[in-house]
Amino acid sequence: MHRNLTEQSARTTRVPTQRIVPATWSHRTPLQVTVTHLPGEPEPFAEAVRRPFVPTAVGEPRGRPWSTSWFHLRGRVPQEMAGRRVELLVDLGFTHGGPGFQCEGLVWTADGVPLKGVEPRNAWVLVAREAQGGEEVDLYVEAAANPHIPGPAPTDLGDPATLPTAPLYRLARAELAVLEEDVHGLALDVQVLHGLAATLPEHDPRRAALERGLGHAIDELDVADVVGTAGKARAHLADLLAQPATASAHRVSAVGHAHIDSAWMWPVRETVRKCARTFSNVVSLAQDYPELVFACSSAQQYAWMAEHHPAVMDGIRRTVATGQWVPVGGMWVESDTNLPGGESMVRQLVQGTRWFERELGVRPREVWLPDSFGYSGALPQLFRLAGAEAFLSQKMSWNATNRFPHHTFWWEGIDGTRVFTHFPPAETYGSTLSAAELAHGVRTFADHGGATRSLLPFGYGDGGGGPTREMLEVARRVADLEGSPRVRIESPAAFFAAAREEYADAPVWSGELYLEFHRGTYTSQHAMKAGNRRTEHLLREAELWCATAAVRTGAPYPHAALDRAWQDALLLQFHDILPGSSIAWVHAEARATYARLAAELEALVDAAQTALAGTGDLPLAFNAAPHALDEVPALGAAPAHPVTAPVAVRALDDGGFELDDGLLRVRVDGDGTIGAVRDLVAGREVLPPGTAANVLQLHPDQPVRFDAWDVDEHYRHRVRELRALESVRLDAADPACPRVVIERRDGASRYVQTVALPAGRRRVDLTLEVDWHEREHLLKAAFPLAVHADRSTAETQFGHVHRDARTNTSWDAARFEVCAHRWLHVGEPGYGVALVNAATYGHEVVRPGPGDARGPGATTVRLSLLRAPLFPDPGTDQGRHVLRYALVPGAGIDDAVVEGYRANLPVRTRRGAAPVAPLVVVEGGGAVVEAVKLADDGSGDVVVRLYESLGGRGRVVVRPGFPTSGARVVDLHERDEPAVAALSPLEPVDPADPARRADEGAVALTMRPFQVVTLRLARA
Repeated sequence: MHRNLTEQSARTTRVPTQRIVPATWSHRTPLQVTVTHLPGEPEPFAEAVRRPFVPTAVGEPRGRPWSTSWFHLRGRVPQEMAGRRVELLVDLGFTHGGPGFQCEGLVWTADGVPLKGVEPRNAWVLVAREAQGGEEVDLYVEAAANPHIPGPAPTDLGDPATLPTAPLYRLARAELAVLEEDVHGLALDVQVLHGLAATLPEHDPRRAALERGLGHAIDELDVADVVGTAGKARAHLADLLAQPATASAHRVSAVGHAHIDSAWMWPVRETVRKCARTFSNVVSLAQDYPELVFACSSAQQYAWMAEHHPAVMDGIRRTVATGQWVPVGGMWVESDTNLPGGESMVRQLVQGTRWFERELGVRPREVWLPDSFGYSGALPQLFRLAGAEAFLSQKMSWNATNRFPHHTFWWEGIDGTRVFTHFPPAETYGSTLSAAELAHGVRTFADHGGATRSLLPFGYGDGGGGPTREMLEVARRVADLEGSPRVRIESPAAFFAAAREEYADAPVWSGELYLEFHRGTYTSQHAMKAGNRRTEHLLREAELWCATAAVRTGAPYPHAALDRAWQDALLLQFHDILPGSSIAWVHAEARATYARLAAELEALVDAAQTALAGTGDLPLAFNAAPHALDEVPALGAAPAHPVTAPVAVRALDDGGFELDDGLLRVRVDGDGTIGAVRDLVAGREVLPPGTAANVLQLHPDQPVRFDAWDVDEHYRHRVRELRALESVRLDAADPACPRVVIERRDGASRYVQTVALPAGRRRVDLTLEVDWHEREHLLKAAFPLAVHADRSTAETQFGHVHRDARTNTSWDAARFEVCAHRWLHVGEPGYGVALVNAATYGHEVVRPGPGDARGPGATTVRLSLLRAPLFPDPGTDQGRHVLRYALVPGAGIDDAVVEGYRANLPVRTRRGAAPVAPLVVVEGGGAVVEAVKLADDGSGDVVVRLYESLGGRGRVVVRPGFPTSGARVVDLHERDEPAVAALSPLEPVDPADPARRADEGAVALTMRPFQVVTLRLARA
């Protein structure tokens, strides 16, 4: 019996593939084809079709990489097709697998209306549901010759400068055909039942019944007349398909989906076309399948349609109106969440939700990030403040060491806020609704007993494509089928409502969702990290000074320019751009965008400060940081008082130098490393005896799977310190900040390090200028510290996160590379040290191992500076970089916060007439101002976003520096939301003392640890 069933299974696999599927279309009739090949970048329809078209034929080569060919297809529907469903079949030269990673096309009507995308596994376009015969066919196909870019070998296909010129594809089909619906249905019946049988245990009676039934159906099929006998074969399967699922069957909420990376193995311009193809597919599919619900995130992609493909956008609007298209996520793009700053995460939510509300009348209530590389613990609070009630991802299933223990749970952020969260147990965001995927979801679901349902996004993704009619047909068959979970197509909102109702007491996961994978994304493509960090802080400055100028001088506030700048910056935070995991083309364009944004934002800052400073010769220092700096107030400008006290310098016998400013004594040895740091305030050494700090270390870096994405732990097995020296010299041009300059050359790379001690600062400033030409190596800077740290503390959005420095558990050991924003701190009771940086995210914290020369009681912090993976960009990080960081001895968390801002928001000096008072002064409670701006609605109100930065609880006083008619707590959208306001009740300051006119408009509130509060101050 076992052998018979095995043979039957093989037969049930072969016959559909070789006999049934090829008979799906009949009466194939070729069309007349002409073509025009564009000489460069894609062109709009109206321009492309004006070009001369020449005859071509099936089989002719076309399409060098990334080029576009427009095919013009003409003909008539033959009379023999009358009364039948007629479709256009187009094969652009599909060579492998599914859609999204090779040639694909968009079919247009002759008057310029997009109809549908064509791609592998979805290569048909409806011509007539019931043909009359004789209908004219006049269509265009915009065919992209996108190359397949296989990894992990280096590729020349990702950079326009290195592209080969040979054509990649050949037109393989352009014809009309009749869809044989019984044959198509039979293929799907067999697919569903055969797939289900394969998921059932070998001796399960249901499996045996399925195998026998499939055998009988195939016996009825005449392979010489598949069309004529398909109906009889289907009849034998009807009873098997009619058997209902058991009462206890798991319930799957299926939702159509098309995860489209906003850039990855293709440039942004190609994503625009991918969206047009995919979204046209969905709009078309919705007409034939009224049950379809399609969930789609990323306001940026909708905005591209509105700009470049208004007809596609019209179709989206119609489908949203029917409820078949559901905008989700509420974010501008599906961003990375490790690297963007706190205000960036706010603006992702605000810009995205605003677009959906304004253009579609929809406000998404769930955040949708299925593919980002781990999730910051700051997010639950931001999600809830933005109005979201649920969160979806599945990426934690990629953990390389520990299996995440939940699929449905409450995720608690660093401030205590919780958001209802679901990870689809099928572990994919692009299901085809196969029996294997459905069974996997049931088998791996971690919450059986408390929950009975899960969500499953279906549709081709990454490169687009979306759901197909075959998937919708499968969904109909598995809606209520014995041996399968029950599948119901419905919206994410419907799923989350039902899941939360049945599982309100779901378990809680507290803190960050650290992905045990893709750790190299904290470091790859340093220019992305530097560009993002600088742009974030320039946006802060531009908003602050423009708002101040508007209130103080009446200058117009550049709402539109700031909106555009934010949207451009937010796009570059997409989870394959900022992390550095895209092709060279993407990163070259991103570098250019960062440069443009820097110029535009600098111009806004300059104009605002010019208006504020007025005309005069008084040296003014503008301080955009949230903390006072020397005699300059936070968020304001005051007369500049340059530090003139010299730092003592002593030359050492070994060629090194000692720097002493009365707070720190720093010894730079003759080999250019820091040999000692004496904290003169605390009276202790900062480095363990016999060690050196600021040591450059080079590791071979050859990940097993994903080059740009991963840093694998085995890189630690080999390390080489860069000690070869060209020179060590003193630059004492500024006596208040002398610098020791160290020059090194190693292989093809050159390194210039500077060690500086600014007078009056308990901080060692460090710079590395490097001309980097290593390949498959990781560059780190090591700082052994004489502190016994059980944990490290790293800045994240609107707060910080503690991570165990010990490796007692597999969870601890897996965090061998971690993300920090502007600072990372390690300490022991009574003493700590911080490392602050201007553009570095990858960090490592290591305690001494057995026999370690550092001895017990030491902790080493290493910064990950540069990488050189070969895929997908073989030129990753090649060239010149400037990296700035600083060692801050004796630092508490409060000092780390201050110095982190200082490293990223240097004071600007210019001449003017008078100081500039801050628009707002915030005092007490560890509160930090993250943003000062004018309200988005154009009312002129001033919006102040602040957060508790120390992880404590305290009373905060906010004093406006301008006449106000009231202050209120609002949500991230700057709107009144009672639930948000209730979290932070305001009270006036000294209301019983009318003589204290300086406090008019001042308000006080008590902030909880890491709380984010948005205040709206109405101008009187």
